[in-house]
Amino acid sequence: MSRKIIAILRGLRPEEAVPCAEVLVKAGISVMEVPLNSPQPFDSISRMAKAFAGDPDVGIGAGTVLTPDEVGRVAAAGGRLIVSPNCDPEVIAATRALGLASWPGFFTPTEAFTALKAGATGLKLFPGFMAGPEGLKALRAVLPPGTQVYAVGGAGAENFGLWLKAGADGFGIGTALYQPGFSLAEIAERAARLVAAYDAAQEAKA
Repeated sequence: MSRKIIAILRGLRPEEAVPCAEVLVKAGISVMEVPLNSPQPFDSISRMAKAFAGDPDVGIGAGTVLTPDEVGRVAAAGGRLIVSPNCDPEVIAATRALGLASWPGFFTPTEAFTALKAGATGLKLFPGFMAGPEGLKALRAVLPPGTQVYAVGGAGAENFGLWLKAGADGFGIGTALYQPGFSLAEIAERAARLVAAYDAAQEAKA
């Protein structure tokens, strides 16, 4: 099952990258980003991309991408996903020019439409807790049909159902999944709990 969850691995170190990714994939989370304010992020991305090069279901990329130059470095490392906290048309254009998936952050209708006009693959509602499910529901009324929106920050196992009913397509999950110092066993346990909650919320929605 392909779950619309992006694991946000902020603070991940290169030596942890492949073991952590393997645990997440085994639990059912196959898309992950290494924020560029992590230690040696391009090394981590490269290791993960090489480890899963033969698995088309696994998506590896970067988060907190702020410049076109960083987009190029992510692509060179083998990343295929670019996630940003903001809406920067230059970053989106550079991402799409390299054939990568573009997920810029937005919070207002203006930012959402600017991102879509620039070619964004999907949108990251950030910080999600400030808008809440009701905020997303209001935004959905004006977004083009089919626009993919992931809620990031404020979405988790306890409220997946509320977000899905409000129109969220998926989620970015950070500290609830990974924090520096977590053991592989703890990451596996947290991932299993999130996947179970996500699956239950999707089933209830259906």
